[in-house]
Amino acid sequence: MADDRLACRECHYVNEPDRQNCENCGSSSLTEDWAGYVIISHPEKSEVATEMNVSEPGSYALKVR
Repeated sequence: MADDRLACRECHYVNEPDRQNCENCGSSSLTEDWAGYVIISHPEKSEVATEMNVSEPGSYALKVR
């Protein structure tokens, strides 16, 4: 089954397919062309979140084209 969710090119947040704008940052630059993701539940305690510059919990794409 293909994943039809959309990743934001600005913040890498993974959005549901029916979104026109990113739920996290509001950008309209969404794409189906992304790979891998990480779920961050406590960004304030996460080294990965710090490295990715993430401040809100959620699913984030690792690679966005």
